[in-house]
Amino acid sequence: MIAAESSARYRQQLAVTFLRIGSLALLLLMLGLVLASAGNTLGYDYTCYQGAARHLIDARPIYDNAFSISVGTCPGTYTYPPPFAVAIVPWLLLGEAAAGLWCVAMAACFVAGVALLPVRRDVRWVVIAVAAFDWPLLYAVKLGQVEPLLFLGFAAAWRGMDRPGVVGVVSAMGALVKVQPGLLGAWALATRRYRAAGVALAVGLALAGAATLFTGLGAWATYADLVRGLSGTLSAAHNFAPGAVAHLVGASDGAATAVQLASVALAVVALLAAWRWASPVASLQVTIVASQLLSAPLRDHYAVLLLLPVAWLVDRGRWWVALVPLVGWISLFGYVKDEPPSWPAVASIPAMFFGVLALLLLEAYWERRGQPGSGAQAGRGAAPKHGDMLGL
Repeated sequence: MIAAESSARYRQQLAVTFLRIGSLALLLLMLGLVLASAGNTLGYDYTCYQGAARHLIDARPIYDNAFSISVGTCPGTYTYPPPFAVAIVPWLLLGEAAAGLWCVAMAACFVAGVALLPVRRDVRWVVIAVAAFDWPLLYAVKLGQVEPLLFLGFAAAWRGMDRPGVVGVVSAMGALVKVQPGLLGAWALATRRYRAAGVALAVGLALAGAATLFTGLGAWATYADLVRGLSGTLSAAHNFAPGAVAHLVGASDGAATAVQLASVALAVVALLAAWRWASPVASLQVTIVASQLLSAPLRDHYAVLLLLPVAWLVDRGRWWVALVPLVGWISLFGYVKDEPPSWPAVASIPAMFFGVLALLLLEAYWERRGQPGSGAQAGRGAAPKHGDMLGL
């Protein structure tokens, strides 16, 4: 009897070890294949950051004042806050290897973010396995996009959601990389985490002030103009926002703008509702999703961040939700060179975002009624088990 139990336990441990090694190896294999086949698109978006940093060193404007339909093209328009350009300057020392190393760093940020997720270990491995087949993640790493870095920041904020310093620093630094994570500060206020909001404000002002010494005040004014101009890119290529979908269907510019505004309004309503009656961890997940829906344009690689709420839902026993990120592959056929855009493929991205948003609100409702998922802790989120910090 004892020998049989020992043998069964050994086989179980062997299977778990195989799952862990296999999942991580699969992710690294997929990332390696994507990076190896990237060609001249390797670090494509990194060239935007690099160009702004070079302009900063050469005492030239970091923004393209001719911003118009070229928004988001690389190398070309830099569309991020001024401090991020300052932070990229040290990468210029890496020379020609900088783009590739940046992409590798983004992959490492994602893996580190998964390690920080305050969910069960088996759920982390599920996230790793799903990520290996998540086109938005593979695409983001290939381009050198910052979504994996934001994923790490949001994961840290989730893990340390009851630590004012963590939430505040992540909110401030995230907002200075890309505006959307700044919504964490509003979440902190809504959930009465006033110290966290105060830390976010103090750290944000300090870092912005330090960066302004290098960029000048004029960079902020130009950046504000650029952000306002982003709302007029519904007809630009590679935009997956609801308004862009409406434009592809044939709607006029005015109608497409109305659809986009309605989309933003719906995200705001969901956000306010979650802040009002959902648990802090549920409202945090809604905040993460809504932060992307409030932006324009909406890119397919933004869906990397959906792996965060997916992890929370899977941790609560909704295992089938792990299949949702696979929908991201449909977007690959939205904008194909020399072919007209496919609006159903483009629509898959906002459909996935709003679908996850709806699932979060439904789960928050069940959580409020005391109906947690099978085998999961209802209020899970802030406090992982001792010794489980980096245990994938």
